[in-house]
Amino acid sequence: MKLLVTGATGFLGQAVCQALAEQADTQVVGTGRSRPSTPGAIPLVAVGDIGADTDWTAALQGIEVVVHIAARLNLASDTSPDPLAEYRRTNLQGTLSLARQALAAGVRRLIFISSVGVNGSFTTGTAFDESSQPVPDGDYARSKFEAEEALRALVRDTSMDVVIIRPPLIYAAHARRNFPRLLKLVDSGLPLPFGALDNRRSMVALENLVDFIVLCTRHPAAGNELFLISDGEDASTAQIVRYLAASMGRSARLVPVPDALMRWGAKLAGRQNMYVTLCASLQVDSSKARRLLGWVPPLTLEQALTKTGRAFKGL
Repeated sequence: MKLLVTGATGFLGQAVCQALAEQADTQVVGTGRSRPSTPGAIPLVAVGDIGADTDWTAALQGIEVVVHIAARLNLASDTSPDPLAEYRRTNLQGTLSLARQALAAGVRRLIFISSVGVNGSFTTGTAFDESSQPVPDGDYARSKFEAEEALRALVRDTSMDVVIIRPPLIYAAHARRNFPRLLKLVDSGLPLPFGALDNRRSMVALENLVDFIVLCTRHPAAGNELFLISDGEDASTAQIVRYLAASMGRSARLVPVPDALMRWGAKLAGRQNMYVTLCASLQVDSSKARRLLGWVPPLTLEQALTKTGRAFKGL
């Protein structure tokens, strides 16, 4: 089987390429904005910026399955004059253009990596699942949801199927954006104000998400399905800190600051998004993946966080 992975040089893309390349009878091609100066193990096709006019012809030759990871990422602060238009250019129009060309090239399956932000940024007692009403949180999530809807409409009554995967926060020692900040805080030994929190967070370890994506490239029952994916275990922010601290050989210095006080402080400092990410609950019910595809995450939450903390420390 010959597969194409878009965004092959990114955090998730590199891991997916490596895992697919280890599969028997599998050939993997990746795409990136430019061709690397040093050839890697995976052939890379340069496609430039992704949009409605991107030419995927060279990358799609002989491809059976596309794993579409490349996207304009969710930026904490976007200085473009029209952020939604920029997200749509890459995440909606670029995705739809790729899908049209993939369909014309005879691709049989496109796996689209979306985001749990399509469902919302927090939960209040009931976990998100595949039947939950989408309430996209911000321009990035809106562009991802619009792409999902456009893909479903495009492949209806065609020979190509679409698999949509909505992960929550993806974590690893070399993850980007918010999770590395938490790793650095835990490693610093500074007191952290999460001791009184009783929230519940769903996350997905990089290894677990990659394992699920690989399964979706081959499993016949995955076609035209939506999956919300996670480690299958939820933990409070305090428990996450405890797991990470233990793996780093640190003591978890958790101060019981009332949630209302942290919420007020975050609002005063204009950091409401950080408060929601660290302190609110966001639960994902990923039982469909287990029930329909028989998927079992390779790592438990504790195993994955322990591995993450040790790798961050170089242990």
